[in-house]
Amino acid sequence: MTQQEAQKRIAQLSKEINRHNHLYYQESRIEISDYEFDQLLEELIRLETEFPELLREDSPSQRVGGTITKEFQTVAHEYKMLSLGNTYTIEELQAFDERVEKGLGTRDYEYFCELKFDGVAISLVYENGTLARAVTRGDGTKGDDVTANVKTIRNIPLSIEGEAVPDKFEVRGEIFLPRKEFDKINAEREKNGEALLANPRNAASGTVKMQDSSVVAKRRLNCYFYQLLGEDLSVATHSEAIHLIEKWGFNVSPTYSQAKTLQEVLKYIEDWREKRHELPLDTDGVVLKINDYQQREELGFTAKNPRWAIAYKYKAESAETELLSITYQVGRTGAITPVANLSPVSLAGTTVKRASLHNANEIERLGIHEGDIVSVEKGGEIIPKITGVNLLKRKADAKPVQYISTCPECGTELERKEGEAKHFCPNAASCPPQVLGRIEHFVSKRAMDIDSMGTERIRALIDQGFIRSYADIYDLETKEKDLLGLEMSQDQYEKEGSGLLYISLEKALFALTESISFKQIQEYLTEAAELPLFDTLRGFQEQIRKWKKKVSSNVGMVDYLIHALKEHADLPKLEDFVPVAVVLDIFLGRRSDFGSILEASKKEGTVHGILLKLGVELPDELRERIKKLKANTFQEGVITNMLEGIKASKEQSFEKVLFALGIRNIGENTAQLLARHFGSIEKLQAASSEQLLDINGVGETLVQSIQDFFAQEENLEHIERLKARGLHFEIQEDENTPKSQALAGKRILASGKLENFKRDEIKDFVQAHGGQYISAVSKNLDFIIEGEGMGPSKKEKAEKLGVPMISEAEFLKMVEG
Repeated sequence: MTQQEAQKRIAQLSKEINRHNHLYYQESRIEISDYEFDQLLEELIRLETEFPELLREDSPSQRVGGTITKEFQTVAHEYKMLSLGNTYTIEELQAFDERVEKGLGTRDYEYFCELKFDGVAISLVYENGTLARAVTRGDGTKGDDVTANVKTIRNIPLSIEGEAVPDKFEVRGEIFLPRKEFDKINAEREKNGEALLANPRNAASGTVKMQDSSVVAKRRLNCYFYQLLGEDLSVATHSEAIHLIEKWGFNVSPTYSQAKTLQEVLKYIEDWREKRHELPLDTDGVVLKINDYQQREELGFTAKNPRWAIAYKYKAESAETELLSITYQVGRTGAITPVANLSPVSLAGTTVKRASLHNANEIERLGIHEGDIVSVEKGGEIIPKITGVNLLKRKADAKPVQYISTCPECGTELERKEGEAKHFCPNAASCPPQVLGRIEHFVSKRAMDIDSMGTERIRALIDQGFIRSYADIYDLETKEKDLLGLEMSQDQYEKEGSGLLYISLEKALFALTESISFKQIQEYLTEAAELPLFDTLRGFQEQIRKWKKKVSSNVGMVDYLIHALKEHADLPKLEDFVPVAVVLDIFLGRRSDFGSILEASKKEGTVHGILLKLGVELPDELRERIKKLKANTFQEGVITNMLEGIKASKEQSFEKVLFALGIRNIGENTAQLLARHFGSIEKLQAASSEQLLDINGVGETLVQSIQDFFAQEENLEHIERLKARGLHFEIQEDENTPKSQALAGKRILASGKLENFKRDEIKDFVQAHGGQYISAVSKNLDFIIEGEGMGPSKKEKAEKLGVPMISEAEFLKMVEG
C-alpha cells in the first residue's frame, strides 16, 4: 500500500470508528459486534504503525491506552471547582429562591435545571483545539492530572474543529460508568467468585485513577458535560454555553431545561423523580443554576458555595422484599461475608437482588429469620442494605438464620478468632478464592507491584495449572514458550460428565470458516435454535452460499465437520456444543491421531492445554485458524510485559515483600514497622510474643497472626523459594539507616500540599527520623502536619478526635531541634 492509499484508508477507518463510538456512547445503539469493531481498530493501528507520519493526535487508535502512570501529578485549577449547597425540601428551595430575588432585587431571572449525576467530576482544558489536560476535582483548588486515562474515554473529543473555537477553554463534566457496564462487570465478578463492586460511582472513580490506561480503555467509561469556562467566550447565558459545547461535539445529557419560575422548577423535579431511573447512570438530585452570567456575578459566592446555584436531593428510597436465602463469599484472607439474596425489588431505578449482611453479628442484631420480609434501602452512594425486619409479616414457623460452620468453597470448618467480627476459612493453601485473592494481593501496586498481572490473567494461570501460589509466579520465567497462546477465558467450553471437553458450536464454525464474522454466525444460530444439529449445519451451508463468502472452502469445511461428527456419533452429545477433539482432528490431520487428541481432551480444559499435551508443531497459518477457537490469549507482548514486571518486582524492598506475603492483620504500615524493627524475616520469625508486644502498635491479635503464619510449613517453603529467586527478605544496606530518632514513637500523618516535600518524600522523611507514617486520620495519631488546602472532611474528623495539627514549619523545627 502506498502512503497515499494508506492516508485514504486511515481517514476512512477513523471516520467509521468515530461513527460507531458516537452511536454507542451518545445514542446507545450498535451496528457491529465488538469483534468487528476491534478488527477495524487493529487495521487502523497496523497502518499507523507502518506509516507513523500519518498518525494524528486525535486518531481513534489513541484511545486504546497503554500509558503507565506511577504517580498522578497534582495540578492547580485555573477556576475553582466549587461544591454546591444541598436542599432536601420544597421549603428550602423556596428559601433559596427568595434569597436570589432579594440579591438581584427583581423577579426577572430564570433557572437552568439539570440532573445531578452520580459520577466523578472532571475538568478538561483545551489549547489550540486539542485536549491538553484532564484534572480531577480534588479539593476544588487542585486535583490529579489523569489525562492519559481520560483520553481513552471514547466520547470525549481529543480535538475540536469548528468556527470561532477559542485558543483556550475549559469544559467540566461528570465521568461515569454506565449501569449496564457496571452490571456486566459485577456479573463477571460474581461468576468468578470475586467481591462485587459497591456501586458505579466508586467503580468509575477507581477506574479514572488506575495506573494502566489500557485497562481504563476496556471499562467503557462515559461522560456528560455541563459547564464551559474561559475568556472571551461570546456567551451571556449558561444555556448558550451548553448549546455551544454540544455543537463542538461534547456529550451533554439531553435532560436539561430552562425554568422562569420556581413552580416550573418544581415541575421539572417531579417530572424526573421516576423518569431519571431510565437514564444510563445514577442520579441523586437536580441542580438549579441562574442562567444569566451577569446575574451570577451580582449574586457572588459564600465562603464555600455560589449563591446562584443549589442542588435539590431526592430522598433515599426503601422497599420491602422477601429474603430468599443467604450465601457466603470467601475473601482473599479467608474472611467470610454473608450476602442476602432477595426477591427482586425495584429500588432507585434498579432491580435489587442482593445486599451485604457484613458478618454474623449483623445477622444477630437484625434478628433475621428464614423467609423474612425485610426493609431494603439504597440512597446516594450507599449500596443496598437491609435496615430492618417486618415482624408482623414473619411466618409462624420461621427459623432463625444459622451462620454456616464450614467454608462454602472448600468445605473446611470455619474459625472465628476471639474479638473478631468475621469468621474465616483456615484452608489458605487450596481454598480457590483465597488462592486467587492472595496472589492478587501479592502482585498489587502497594506490594510487589506487578501491574501486568491483572485478575483475568492470574485466574487463567491458576485455572490452567501454571500457578498455585505466589511463589509459582517466579517459575513463569522458565515457561515463556508454554504461555504463548494461553487462553484468558474458558466460557466457550463445557466438560461432559466423563470429563470430555466440548466447545461451543459458534466458536467451532468461526474457526472452520473464513471471512464470516462471529456476529453473523451468532445471528444465524439464534434463528436456527430449534433445528437439530445436522439440519443446523446444512442450513449454515446454505447461508454461506447466500452470503457468497468463500463458498467452496467454507462449505467444504462444514462438510468435514458433519462427516467427522457422524464418524464419532458414539461420543456423548451436548446441546449447542461439539467435541473439541472432533474439531481439532479436522485441523491437525496427520500431525496427531484422533485417539491421542481424544485422550488429551479428557485431561485438559482448553485447546491450548491440549496442543501443549500433544506437543505438535503448527505452521503459522494453521496456528491462526486454531486461535479462532480460543478466547483472548496471551500474546508475545503480554508475556514480555508480564515477565519484565516479574523480574522488576525482585527489586522491591523487604517492607513491600513482607506486606505482599499477606499475613493476616499486617497492613502496609505494620509491615514497614516490623521490617524496620527486626531487619529480616528470620528475626521476625524468631521473635517471641514479648518482643512483638513491646513494639508500639502490636497487639495480641497481630502476634497470633504472625505465629500462625510461621507455624505453617507451606509458608516457610514459599519464603525459601522466593529467596532463591532473589527477593529481598532483609533490610538492604543503608536502606533503613535512621538519620535521627527525633520522631521515635510518633504516629504522624501529613495532609494537603507541603512546601518541602512531595507525597512520598514526607513518608520516607518521617520514617528516616524514627517516626511511623499513618495513612488515615484516626485517634491514634500523635499529630497531623497541616499543609495548604487540607481537605475539610479530614480537618473536621481530626478536630472531632482531638488530634493536634501543626504547621510544616513547626514540624521541621521539631526534627531539627
